[in-house]
Amino acid sequence: MFARRISVERVDATGARHACPIRQIDNFAMRNFTNDAVFDDTFPAGDGVLEIGHRVPLEQLKGAMEDWFRRKGYLQGDERLEVLEDRDQATPASKDRSPGTPAGNKGAREQERKDGGA
Repeated sequence: MFARRISVERVDATGARHACPIRQIDNFAMRNFTNDAVFDDTFPAGDGVLEIGHRVPLEQLKGAMEDWFRRKGYLQGDERLEVLEDRDQATPASKDRSPGTPAGNKGAREQERKDGGA
């Protein structure tokens, strides 16, 4: 279900990026009162990392998270939230669904065989 990995960073006034602590991401995921079921497919995976399902719209998620973080005091007035899909650290499920390869990621399957997998 959580086939996409995204980075969640606070960008300060100088442009410096800071990974949002997992406790803040978890607070959003567990206590999000938007009543929008689309955010049910989210899983805090570490500092600055949130795994999400395919049906979660990134821009809508960013807006809801930024609003929540401001209300909780996690973001100051001159800071913003950066929510980006991390294609380099995609979860195994999303790597297997790479565009243009309906049969999946051949390289990943070959590596699994070398590592003793299926």
